[in-house]
Amino acid sequence: MTAMTILIIASAYLLGSVSSAIIVCQLFGKADPRTQGSHNPGATNVLRIAGKLPAALVLVFDILKGTVAVWGAYFLGLEPIELGLVALAVCLGHIFPLFFGFSGGKAVATAFGALLPIGLDLSLLLIAIWLATLFYSGYSSLAAVVTVSLAPFITWFIKAEYALPVAMLAILIISRHKDNLWRLAKGQEPRIRQKYPKDSLGN
Repeated sequence: MTAMTILIIASAYLLGSVSSAIIVCQLFGKADPRTQGSHNPGATNVLRIAGKLPAALVLVFDILKGTVAVWGAYFLGLEPIELGLVALAVCLGHIFPLFFGFSGGKAVATAFGALLPIGLDLSLLLIAIWLATLFYSGYSSLAAVVTVSLAPFITWFIKAEYALPVAMLAILIISRHKDNLWRLAKGQEPRIRQKYPKDSLGN
């Protein structure tokens, strides 16, 4: 691995560490999303505690983080496995942000942004899967897990050389949803429009 590749990976982590959920909530005069609702600084929790516009801003910025990091690395000539490491780095920055006490979100939107450079066909399929799962279940967490679980298999048919990096990313995102999966199994996971109890410590 070259020094340039290491620098790009480190830069991706720093970019990922910019938590838009916390910044946007501050700009709109809302509480830190890590202390409200699901305690997760992500677009879904911001939607619950701050409304549609702040949530949309968070979603767009988080997607852009992943896209800018991976697309930039692609144009700098990194190989597929190295691009996978860049994608992991920007997501790890989102999950463990250097600038916000290493307390971040689940990186679903950032991971999706990291997959966008692979191709429009993959992106549209993943969006369709996410929307269909969300529509029929009402669970944002389930939609995320189903989508990232299928992403490596879909990538294999579209651009096989990226299937392994996408699988690495999928494992990371699924591991971040283990608490959600446990609550889903127990029937305790709130739907996307449902409020968390005030004393909830969910994610």
